[in-house]
Amino acid sequence: MRWNLIDKFIEFEPGKRAVAVKANTLAEDHLRDLHPDYPIVPNTLLIEGMAQTAGILVGESRQFTEKVILAKITRATFFRVVLPGETVRFEAIIDSLNDVGASITGKAVMFDSLDLVAEIELMFSHVDNNLAGMQFPEHNFVFAGNFDEVLNSLIEVDPIRI
Repeated sequence: MRWNLIDKFIEFEPGKRAVAVKANTLAEDHLRDLHPDYPIVPNTLLIEGMAQTAGILVGESRQFTEKVILAKITRATFFRVVLPGETVRFEAIIDSLNDVGASITGKAVMFDSLDLVAEIELMFSHVDNNLAGMQFPEHNFVFAGNFDEVLNSLIEVDPIRI
């Protein structure tokens, strides 16, 4: 199962930064089933939400011609839990981008209050350029499937802010 851990982009500056949001509800399996007595968004899924936000930012910077994968979680520091009914805002900034990959810094904050949830640093790899000799499918398997909805939200976002 592949989860979309962002609902839409609300800001997008190609090649620089992106802001996406995720509303968390009890309708999601990971909130309802993981800790039934005290449902929270697992920190690993907050990292994945940041990775999806930043990965689309990195992929868009190369017009989605590269297969972009998360290569390393450099740092992840968490400051509070996220509960059902709360909306998280993922803010990703590209620190460096080259032929082999990219590094980003990001933070997750509460949408309404801007309370800090997490600070996350990630590294991405352009696998076609990095893993010489390995064979990958011709199609871009990273930016396929159910990411179409999220990618289409980019069309609705002004280059700076909605």
